[in-house]
Amino acid sequence: MGDKATRGHHAIANFHVAMQYPRSRTATRNTLAALIFTAALLGGCAQLPPLEPRSISVAPTQAETRDTPLGRELAPMIAVQAGKSGVYPLTDPYEAFSMRMKLVGSAQRTLDVQYYIWHRDLTGTLLFQALRDAQARGVRVRLLLDDLNTEKLDATLAALDDLPGIEVRLFNPLVYRSLRWRNYLFDFHRINRRMHNKSITADNQLSIVGGRNIGDEYFGATHGVLFSDLDVLAAGPIVGEISADFDRYWASASSYPAKRLLAQPPRDELDTLSRDARAMEKAMRAAQMPPAEPAHAWAGDELASLARRFEWTTVHLVSDDPGKGQGAVPANRLLTSQLDRILGTPKESVYLVSAYLVPTSSGVKAFENMVRRGVHVEILTNSLDATDVAAVHAGYARRRSALLRAGVRLYELKRTAPGPALIPQNRTRFRLFSHSGSSLHAKTFAVDGRRVFVGSFNFDPRSARLNTELGVIIDSPALARQIAEAFRQQIPQQAYEVRLTPGGHLYWLERKGESSVRHDTEPETTAIQRLLVDFIAVFPIEWLL
Repeated sequence: MGDKATRGHHAIANFHVAMQYPRSRTATRNTLAALIFTAALLGGCAQLPPLEPRSISVAPTQAETRDTPLGRELAPMIAVQAGKSGVYPLTDPYEAFSMRMKLVGSAQRTLDVQYYIWHRDLTGTLLFQALRDAQARGVRVRLLLDDLNTEKLDATLAALDDLPGIEVRLFNPLVYRSLRWRNYLFDFHRINRRMHNKSITADNQLSIVGGRNIGDEYFGATHGVLFSDLDVLAAGPIVGEISADFDRYWASASSYPAKRLLAQPPRDELDTLSRDARAMEKAMRAAQMPPAEPAHAWAGDELASLARRFEWTTVHLVSDDPGKGQGAVPANRLLTSQLDRILGTPKESVYLVSAYLVPTSSGVKAFENMVRRGVHVEILTNSLDATDVAAVHAGYARRRSALLRAGVRLYELKRTAPGPALIPQNRTRFRLFSHSGSSLHAKTFAVDGRRVFVGSFNFDPRSARLNTELGVIIDSPALARQIAEAFRQQIPQQAYEVRLTPGGHLYWLERKGESSVRHDTEPETTAIQRLLVDFIAVFPIEWLL
């Protein structure tokens, strides 16, 4: 991603730029290639169906949807903003789900939906049914899902795809629909590259982008671990950019029509979906979980009242070229290069929240250079007890001491913490379930008290080099200030601060009110867990994480 000698002072981007495959991993990749080749000889190699012909469709212009209910409500506000976009942060999981339901329920012309994960659980089923209801009232629905996590969804996706007005495409699809591990044997280079983007757009007037996938753990609808996450609801010119970005993913060489991959669904599949949705709505009402009703449009002055709480400012879209899914994108079309161009060189502060943090040796060096220039750097990631991916924690743990020696202040979220409200809302946070714990899933950072990134991008080699990613950079001193304040007030109480002794040994400080408890091993973990992480860290797989 460019010459490090000339770009080394661009610390944020250089951190990602540095995440390249080290020469020492060549032997590992050659061995892996040999294994895959041998497996292909033994088992044969299935082929993807022809990509073309495909239907051609694009999002309507914002002018074409100005006469929709969303367009009529938003047009007067957008008209007086001189090209600025409106953003409203979604930190509360219930509100994040409610906003998606209302967005789908309000659409009259089009819905463009793009996700990495979609579960067939309570929230996923309700949103599937909402898309079907939108189709029934004449809305054109385009649903683009990464295919890695669609196991057990084939019948539902095929049934939706059979409806007139709904088209489903799968990104980098798996040829083998059962025994899916075979896809890795025969097509590892392609299958290892995934579409991690998350967005939903109604009538090219309102969008939600951020870190949340579709599943109960992202919306607080589970007795298990709740993901602490962040999205933004957006209006104005940025929505047109998000729609145009969806169009290029929809038309990319990695997006295959579902009909060519999926078997014919059972005749009653949509009836089953409707029955499941009704049963789940009933359960939600009984549990008093908002929202307990099917998707419906914003009523009365509800949207206007919400829009008045938007911050209207300059918002930049950053998105990988979809060709990254095939490993065929020049460096200047990667999201990391866009971050470099827009953010430039941090001068005062960086507050980083990344669920999966794998800085690599060059990334550590970039942070060290920042601190040497007087930039204050604080990072929040998951503790070993809170993470849902032990292998990623291993990639982070081997760099932890180096980060601290570089002068970075480092926090790890407690599993028992509710998760920080990075951008607090002016209302009581409603919690229905007694969760068994929290895991950080947000991906955001604030630079120099001025700009904030919200999106799908993790600070790891996978986001930088393998997966496609999407996010927005918001010019907002107010949001940046709130994130910095969360690091000063909430995060020290909800996370362990990691420190080094003078002799170079790690320890963890747990604050409990005004007092602190010191842990000399990773808190709330077993010796077996720690041994497993140490074992994984030995292997040269950092480039995969």
